[in-house]
Amino acid sequence: MATKKLTDISELGEFGLIKRLTEKTQLFQSSTLKGVGDDAAILGASNKQRVVTTDLLVEGVHFDLAYVPLKHLGYKCIIANLSDVCAMNAVPTQVTVSIAVSSRFSVEALEELYLGIHAACERYQVDLIGGDTSSSLSGMVISVTAIGEVDPDKAVLRSGASENDLVCVSGDLGAAYMGLQLLEREKAVFKSNPNIQPDLSGHDYILERQLHPEARLDMVRLFAEIGLKPTSMIDVSDGLSSEILHLCNESKLGAKLYADKIPILVETKEMAEEFGIEPIVAALSGGEDYELLFTVPLSEIEKIKDRKEFRIIGRMCARQEGMDLVLSDGSETPIIAHGWNAFSA
Repeated sequence: MATKKLTDISELGEFGLIKRLTEKTQLFQSSTLKGVGDDAAILGASNKQRVVTTDLLVEGVHFDLAYVPLKHLGYKCIIANLSDVCAMNAVPTQVTVSIAVSSRFSVEALEELYLGIHAACERYQVDLIGGDTSSSLSGMVISVTAIGEVDPDKAVLRSGASENDLVCVSGDLGAAYMGLQLLEREKAVFKSNPNIQPDLSGHDYILERQLHPEARLDMVRLFAEIGLKPTSMIDVSDGLSSEILHLCNESKLGAKLYADKIPILVETKEMAEEFGIEPIVAALSGGEDYELLFTVPLSEIEKIKDRKEFRIIGRMCARQEGMDLVLSDGSETPIIAHGWNAFSA
């Protein structure tokens, strides 16, 4: 069978590459008056507030192409930004994507990346409205900016929590981290002996949580449906321990999280135990779950106590009471931020 010839980026040039990657772009938002194709996009005026967030993903720091398919990477880089918009109780509307790549990437490889980008945009009805391309001397760099909209009285900050607010989290935690541990282990095995094929069978859930996560836009819609406005909120991208400390510091409060209330699925527990990791450690420090951690006034407990989409895992308290994890025996241990740190060694 003849090997398909890959197209060198230099054959198209910058503008040819941009046209090739964006020619299938669809627009979903009425607020997008002009998307890709001019010097800048044009967004229509709105009576809502605009939310803007930016993330930078660097090969070798944030992702490893040894086991991350380019299509999945494209999808995930959009989701990471949409999750930040959702954490403001906003609905994402537009994104821009800029990439820098070395000469080892072909046009077809970048088209694979953009398949994932377009898939995420279509799923969340978000418009790709621009970006940039550049060369890189080492690997791939992706920068995504996401824009969203929120009613002026519905925006949620990290700083709005009050004493005795309930701490809640959507979904489950720790699965993405254990998926990463599995991928790293199989990569190491393959490097030491290329004749041994990776064994990923039976671990679909934790792998999907790592490679193909979702943003919790459904939670933003649920809040609107049940008439609930969180007092503070953040997405769980760096680990539960880091995120609750952010809420505490911005709201100038303490917190008590109850270890036996933190949602960890059996698939996550089994993989953690296989690695000799306490499941609660994976949930507290793993990151990349892209769930929403938020606080709710105690007076709203009737609206949330029977919800299946999220769980009450603790309460906010006075600063002097500390920021602690309450264990099953009632003892307390300080919560320490062991989550993702981009500048750690």
